[in-house]
Formats: sequence, C-alpha cells, structure tokens
Amino acid sequence: MELNATNQLDQLVKPNCSGSIRNIRRHFITTFSRSFAVIFLIAAITALIPTPSSAQKISTVDLLWDGPVEGPVKQPGKKIVFISQDFRNGGITSAYRGLYLAAIELGWELSLVDSKNDVAILRAEINAAIQSHQDAIVFGGMQITDELQDLVAIAKQAKIVLAGWHAAEKPGQTKDLLINIATQSDEVGKKAAEYVIQNSGAEVGVIIFNDSRFAIANAKNLAMVLSLMTCNRCKILSIEDIPIPNANKEVPVAVQRLDQLYGKKWTHTLAINDAYFDAMNVALNLISRKDIKNISAGDGSYIALSRIKSGSSQQVATVAEPFGIQGWQLADELNRAFAGRPLSGYQSKPILITAQLLQQLKGADIDSGIPYKEAYSLIWRGKTPSK
Repeated sequence: MELNATNQLDQLVKPNCSGSIRNIRRHFITTFSRSFAVIFLIAAITALIPTPSSAQKISTVDLLWDGPVEGPVKQPGKKIVFISQDFRNGGITSAYRGLYLAAIELGWELSLVDSKNDVAILRAEINAAIQSHQDAIVFGGMQITDELQDLVAIAKQAKIVLAGWHAAEKPGQTKDLLINIATQSDEVGKKAAEYVIQNSGAEVGVIIFNDSRFAIANAKNLAMVLSLMTCNRCKILSIEDIPIPNANKEVPVAVQRLDQLYGKKWTHTLAINDAYFDAMNVALNLISRKDIKNISAGDGSYIALSRIKSGSSQQVATVAEPFGIQGWQLADELNRAFAGRPLSGYQSKPILITAQLLQQLKGADIDSGIPYKEAYSLIWRGKTPSK
C-alpha cells in the first residue's frame, strides 16, 4: 500500500481545530523541503512500527545495571547550583532529588533556585551563580535560548561547567552543555503511542497535548504522531498546544470544547507531560467521560504514579524517566568533568509504568531495584571491579 505522508499531514489540518495542528505541517515545510519531509516521514514511520517484544516489556523493569563501573574518585568541595525552569514540574523535582542525594555522597554544596518560568529571574540567578563562583550550573527542564547566550558565554569564560536535565532535545553533549541528561525523546513518545495501539480495540480517536516551546516536547509529539500513523484504526483528532505552566487553567476549558467537537470519537489522550492530566481528571468527570484513557509520554511524576496505581483517574500509564539514576548520572558526569576525565557515554532508558508494574514495586521508586547507587559509590571511592 502506498503511503502519502504529505496527504496524511494535510488531513490533520482542519479549519475547526487548533492552530497547533497546522504547525505540524508548517514545521516540515519550513524546516525541510516538502520532498525531503515525505522521505523523512516514511523512513521514520518504518522505524517506529511497533514490535511484539515492546509489549512484553510493559510490566517488567530490567534490574541489571548497564551503566559505568569505572571512573574518577570523588572530587569533594564543589559548589553546584540547580536552576529549575519551574519546580511545580514533578519531573524536575524528582531529578533534583536524585542529584541532591548524590551530592551528599560526593561532599558537594548543592543549592536550588526556582526561576518560576520567568526569564528575568532566570537571568538574575545565572548571573548570581557566576558572581558566586559556582563550579557548575545545572539547568533543570529548560532550553538554552538565544536570550541566555550572553550569560552562557560569560559562565564558560569563568570555567563554570554547564549541564542540564531535559535541557535539550537529545541527551548527550550540546554546543552549550557538557551533558544533557535525558532519555531519547522519540523513544518516550513511541512507547506512549504503542501502548494506545496495543491496548485498544476497534476505532481509536486520539487527542495529543504538546508544549511547542520545547524541542524535547516536539520530538515526543512527532514520535507519537508517526507511531499512530502506522495504525489503520487510529486517527489523530487534534493536537493541542498548551504551555505546561498553563495546564491547570487551559486544560479544563479545552476538555469541554473537545468533547463538544468530537464526542465519543475521542477515546484516548496522549500528552508530553503528566501535568496535563493533573488538570484533566475532574474536567472529564464533570462531562461523564470516564471512558477516555489517558497516557503520558513523560515524566512519571509522583502524583501521576499515585493516580495510576489507585485507578482513581483516567490516566492508565505514563512513560517515566528513571529519575534516581539520572540524578546520580548527572553527578557522575560533573565529577568526571571536575577530574578532567571524558563523559561516561551512558544513556538511561525510559520505563513504561502501569498499575500492574506499580503493584509489583510495592511503593518503591521505579528504578529502586537497579543497583546504580552502589555502582556509582564504588566508582567514587575508587573501588571499581578491577581493583
């Protein structure tokens, strides 16, 4: 069967839907030529076709440590500031918690600043970190935009190590950051969409919630779209572009509008962050739509895990980041930088969380069964397996 990717995208551009849907098509046309966009989409869709093995991983977590086992001993006495984009984001708070526990092990002074999604506060705090001669600045949940480039340049001149958690579209080193800690965004989006495809029957109508301000969110959104396009019985009804900080105010209004527009055709909701579902449960109950299933492509906040486990809301799954592992990895990569050593090259993997898995965990953190703390502690004490 011939796949016309451009026509598939055109079908999403409906005059009575939000402008964010049009942005999908506009993104490909302005970033690539139309012909390259079609080739890219077809290749990406082929790579995203669900496989039977992925469904078998839903209720298990690999308990083996596949991260580094060698590296430099701890470099104590360092001063680190963690600047959060918005500490109301459960993913950011969880990643900070992991870094905090690792910093204690390393003998570091770790301070926390919440920029509250305010650029003026963010700039002031970056400048304060430079003036106070911090050894490293960690950006939590924010991208290094053009309006921060002057301060980034000054920080680099001052030999301050810059790192981030979910601070760029992809994990690894960037032009601004020594390391960006994250799972692969497209893998997260793919896992969320696969859950919808594999755990549904008959016709599926999906509404996606995105925050297009962030490259990492757009990458998840794209992966979900591409995965759903491989499903003959799945249709994307709408893509709603709502900034995460505005979710509590705008999501309930959007739920009313979308239900009036699509009715029972709306069967599933996908979102790039659990925060959208924090605001959706009551709104769905008010319109008696307990039939809708919600799945999030990140980040596995404690509130989301609680409602999934209890079955008290329509959210049935989330693709979680292994926050503990990522916090300790962030500390390890900084320690390597302080010691003049290269990055570890480690890449953490997202975990699909369902009520079944949470029952198995019995209240423990989703990555608690993986001995990452022991592995990193051995490295920092100079007791690697070879010694």
